[in-house]
Amino acid sequence: MKKNNSVQFFLMVSGIIGIVIGAALLFIPKPFEASAGINLGDNNSLLSEIRASGGMLFCTGILIFLGTFRPKLTNISLLLSTLFYLSYGLSRILSIIIDGMPDKTLVIATVFEIIIGIISFILFHKSNKEID
Repeated sequence: MKKNNSVQFFLMVSGIIGIVIGAALLFIPKPFEASAGINLGDNNSLLSEIRASGGMLFCTGILIFLGTFRPKLTNISLLLSTLFYLSYGLSRILSIIIDGMPDKTLVIATVFEIIIGIISFILFHKSNKEID
C-alpha cells in the first residue's frame, strides 16, 4: 500500500489506544476497572481472565501500531483494527441487550469502539480498492 499520512496517523492512534488499554488491563487491572465502576475484588481467577485479555489487547495494539511504519503491514493492521474494535463494540451492544445498561464509562467506550471500527473498515476497504 502506498504511503498515506491520514491512514498512518489513524493506525498510530488506534494502536496506541489498544496498547494503553491492554497494558492497563495487564498490569493494573484493579484500578483500571474501578474507573468504570467495576470491583474485581480478590478473585484470582477473574484477575487471570482480565490480565489474559489485557495481554491480547496489548499485542493487538502493537500489531496495529506497526502498520504505521511498515507499509507491508498496513492492510493487515487496518483489518485487525476493524476486527478488534468492532468485535468489542458489537459485543458490548449485545451485552446491553442481554444484561442491561453498564456504567456510563463503558457506554462511551462502546461508542468509540464502534466509530474506530467503522473508520478502520472504510480505510481497509479503500486500501483494497487501490490495490485492485
